[in-house]
This record gives sequence, structure tokens and C-alpha cells, in this order.
Amino acid sequence: MDRETRVFAENHFRGLRGRLPSRVYPPLDRVDFIEKPDSFTYADFFKGYLLPNVPCVFSSAFTEGWGCRKHWVTPSGKPDFDYLLQNYGDVIVPVANCGIQEYNSNPKEHMPLRDYISYWKEFIQGDYSSPRGCLYLKDWHLCRDFSADGVFTLPVYFSSDWLNEYWDFLDVDDYRFIYMGPTGTWSPFHADIFRSFSWSVNICGRKKWLFFPPGQEEALRDCHGSLPYDVTTPALLDSHLHPMHQHCSPPLEVTQEAGEMVFVPSGWHHQVHNLDDTISINHNWVNGCNVANMWHFLQQELCAVQQEVSEWRDSMPDWHNHCQVIMRSCSGINFEEFYHFLKVIAKRRLLVLAKEASPGEAESGEDAGLGPQQATFDVGRIAEVLASVVVHPDFQRLDTSEFSPQPEDLLQQLEEVVAATTSL
Repeated sequence: MDRETRVFAENHFRGLRGRLPSRVYPPLDRVDFIEKPDSFTYADFFKGYLLPNVPCVFSSAFTEGWGCRKHWVTPSGKPDFDYLLQNYGDVIVPVANCGIQEYNSNPKEHMPLRDYISYWKEFIQGDYSSPRGCLYLKDWHLCRDFSADGVFTLPVYFSSDWLNEYWDFLDVDDYRFIYMGPTGTWSPFHADIFRSFSWSVNICGRKKWLFFPPGQEEALRDCHGSLPYDVTTPALLDSHLHPMHQHCSPPLEVTQEAGEMVFVPSGWHHQVHNLDDTISINHNWVNGCNVANMWHFLQQELCAVQQEVSEWRDSMPDWHNHCQVIMRSCSGINFEEFYHFLKVIAKRRLLVLAKEASPGEAESGEDAGLGPQQATFDVGRIAEVLASVVVHPDFQRLDTSEFSPQPEDLLQQLEEVVAATTSL
């Protein structure tokens, strides 16, 4: 990030005065297509799409050199099953059954990749039908099982990725996934975890995306307040079941071709269909542009848990702590871990700035691709969100005596850095 982009971003968030960006989006009739890598900078993406939180599609030229596009695909553009079997056949992968609805998702099983590819071949031979149903390999953590070297190169536009930086630091998980499946596999209507951004590259095949900007999903709720499983179902036209549907604009539809890269903004609900036999790489990521969205989402999740178990409030000892435990089991994170998430990113950014101030010091913890302007911006965003966290009544109920540093002390340190760098 250069200085001009940092100042532009800080002015953007200063204008919000601590509020979330507007949930009212101007009508979009198309998604921008970015053609040439050489003429599209990180600043262009940051100011044109990341801050406004709108989708875009990058051409296949951006992924032309990726190893997976050369090795995972046959000359005819189909999945190279032989290569995948030879290199990954024994890996255990998660597989969802697209034909079975389980709440607003699909049930999953685990199997060796070679068994899934055997099923896939039979599915094709059976004219894209099988007694086993329509199975979709989803959420395979390839980067956890193997090195990504030679497979793909992280695009610079998505390099400020706090979510995977945090989980890599803990060395326990990540939010980098491989999806693969035959024509007809699909992902039900959803918004991405923690209201993260995501990016998705088709290694081969095509996808159809149906996008709804934040707020539009409210008009899709049924009379019980539930979101739909499938936004293409005719049931949505039933005004008794979906009384608000008439107020919902048509989805923004995108067809993603092989090699192309889709940027999915924070909080945009979407549904995705594979139009061909398709393999894709997908990452979820959070940074200073949407960390406030993540915090807002976590507050909503806690409120939902508290409402669900409200009848036990007076009779359950330590009810508030139990709500945090339930929240973590349902959402993957609670208020305590969110603080540690902010702390880890903050400490790493402070190290970057310390090294900038004193060359030769603070070598550890620096992300080689992170510059001081980006670090300065990040510190400001963490400080603003942390200021909201420390005064939240449910955070104040946590036992933070063992936290190091104490939340208030970390906030003070960050605010001092922000004050010192405002004029830089």
C-alpha cells in the first residue's frame, strides 16, 4: 500500500465515524471485468472494489502462470484425473451431497480422493446421474496437507489476509480450500463465514454466481424469518410463504469462465452452480476493510445464542460464559478468541512499524509482503474495532486476568501509534 491509498482509506473510514458502511447499495446491472494485470494495481483494486465492497471478475490472464492450470487440467480443458490421482489420491477429502438438504446446507462425508474421482468418472458415464446422488468435494484444505508451491500464487490484491495469517501463526487451521465436482454440483444460498471476503479461481470449468448485496437477503426470508436454501426455487414466488419477495431485486448474475477469478465482497449472499466439470481454489479472508463487519457479525451471533437459551438465564450458573462456549461451537470463534485474533495481527503490525523506525530490529513477525503504510492502516482499523470490543458488556464479563497484554493496555498502545502516525 502506498501513502496516498492509506490516506484515502483512512478518510473513507473516518467519514463513517465508527458506523458500518451503508447496507443500501446502488443498483448494479453488471460486474466489472478486469482484463489486463499490467494496468491494474493494488491501489486500483483497494479503492475501486475493496473499500466500496463490490464484486469484480479478473480475467484468466491473472492466473495464467499457475501450476494447477497446467497440471490439473487436460489439453481439452477437463480435470486431469490421472494427475490428481497420482499426486493426491490417498488424501482424505470432505464430500457434500448436493441432493440432500440439511438445514441450509448439505450433509458431508469423508473419503479418499481416489474414491471420489472414481465416483466422478462413473457419474459422467451415467450421463451425470448416480444412485449415490450428486456429490461435491468441498472445503479440502490442500494448503494444510501439501505445499502450495507450484500450485498457485497468491494474487497481490488479496495479500492483506488477517484470517489466514492468524491461523498460520497458530498453525492449527486455515481458510484456503479446493472445490471440485461434476456439472450440476452447487453451493446453497449463503454469506461467507465471519462476513469475510472471498476469492475464487476456476482452474477448469465454469460457474454461475447469483449475488445479492447486503440487505437484499432480508426480502428473501420466509414467514418464519428463515433464509432460503435455494434462491432459484419457485416457492419464493409464494407470497404467503415469502411475503417480502416482491421487494427483492433480481440477483446479479455472473458466469465465471476457466482461469477467471471472482472477488466476493463482505456480507454479499450468493449461490453458486457448476455449469461444467469444475475445479476451483477459494480463500476466505478478513482485513482492515471488513474487520468491523466481522465484529458486528459476532455480536449478532452472540445475541442469537443468548436469545435461544434465554429461558435458562436465571437458573444456569455462569450463563454468559456458557453462551460464549455455545457461540464458539456454532460459529468457530467467540469474543475471547476475537480479541486474541486482533492482538496477534496488531503485534505483528507493530513489529513492522518498529522495524521501519529502527532498521535492523524487530525482525521476527514481519510479513515480507507487508509495507509500513499497510501496517499503519491496519493498526488504525484494529484500534477502532478494539475500542468497541473493550466496552461491550459481554466482553467485560469475560475473565481477562490472564490476557497479555490487557485489552485496555493494547488499545492504549495502538491509539498512541495512530496519533503518532496520523501526520505521516
